[in-house]
Amino acid sequence: MSPRPATSSPAAAEEGSRAVRKRLSCTLYAYAFLGDFILLYPVYALLFTEHGLSAAEISSLFVIWSVTSFVLEVPFGVWADMVSKRLLLCVAPVLVGCGFALWTVLPSFPSFAAGFLLWGAGGALRSGALQALAYEELEQAGAPHAYARVMGRAQAFGTAAIALATALASPVLTLGGYGALGFASVTVCALGVVAGRALPETGGKSTSPPDAEDDAGPIALLKHGFTEVRTSRAVLGALVLASVATGVEAIDEYLPLLAKDMGAPDAVVPLLLLAVMAGMAVGQWCAEHGEDRWLGPVLAAGAVLLVVGALSGRPAGMFPIAAAFGAFEWVRVRTDALLQSRIGDRTRAMVSSLAGLGMEVVAVLVYASYALGSIWWGPGQLLALAAVPYLLIAIVLMCRPRAPRARSQHE
Repeated sequence: MSPRPATSSPAAAEEGSRAVRKRLSCTLYAYAFLGDFILLYPVYALLFTEHGLSAAEISSLFVIWSVTSFVLEVPFGVWADMVSKRLLLCVAPVLVGCGFALWTVLPSFPSFAAGFLLWGAGGALRSGALQALAYEELEQAGAPHAYARVMGRAQAFGTAAIALATALASPVLTLGGYGALGFASVTVCALGVVAGRALPETGGKSTSPPDAEDDAGPIALLKHGFTEVRTSRAVLGALVLASVATGVEAIDEYLPLLAKDMGAPDAVVPLLLLAVMAGMAVGQWCAEHGEDRWLGPVLAAGAVLLVVGALSGRPAGMFPIAAAFGAFEWVRVRTDALLQSRIGDRTRAMVSSLAGLGMEVVAVLVYASYALGSIWWGPGQLLALAAVPYLLIAIVLMCRPRAPRARSQHE
């Protein structure tokens, strides 16, 4: 009698799964940190004014950046579902690094515009593909439940990188000028390529019907993704929640104005912003804890803290705001995990990119609303009004029936 084939013990399988999760976590944390550790971030507006750009020209650059991301978000998501996601995640920092190189070597309006085009394209390549790759690898390792922990901590590393870059930008600028900042930023992007190459990619299992696998062109994938969103209330609900909850958070761009309006000295404003970043990082790091049924209450608590801090009229009000943004980040990561658990692997990156597209739309509405509201109200009142969407979402979440369980990839 021939010997029976050996089978892996549960302990060995768990050990293998743990090894995969550890490799994914380490490389993902490095990739996220390097993606945001850009010393030009805190001062690029100053670089533009240093080379004679007017406020209108700077605003036009931001428009180029936003429009590029908006246009490419979904097409690049479809592309990520067709080719290696790791490859796209390696190309993304190359594009961004080329943009920063242009800014450093040929500082002028055309170079700045080209740099924002490349930056927007790199961001669109990364969006969707990163979430899809992380979820699929965890699913292959039998641990999709670890997604909120892994992605939350990866985003916390990104937030820490922004804070560190903010702290280092001033001394580096003093010692080496914008050239040193540009060189450092390009170098970090190059290291991001190395980190992207180290990401594991074993490939996820498709949940599409067998007869649909033969038709995997971009149009077919696009149709399949929109059909999944349109026909599944669970997917549509998670997609809308992710878009709105994340997009409204764009109000953080106005926190420096709020701190200044509260009477904080110029030298203190960056410290107050670092406190908010710390709150966000805590929310991201702790996203693994809790349950999805807490989304509504946590969002409502964050909205109340935002109102209290914004209307306090004192610099100390930034601390409840920091706690509010920590709550918002917790909700954002949990919502992303909820969305990933409800969509199929065939169009995972594309549907994730739809969430990114929705976020951009909501963010533009936030910017337009702030600009219009500033005619009548100051930063404190406007930040307090930004809590209204959060409160409405929280009420809907707390009043709706319990969400259906996450879909199994084998159903």
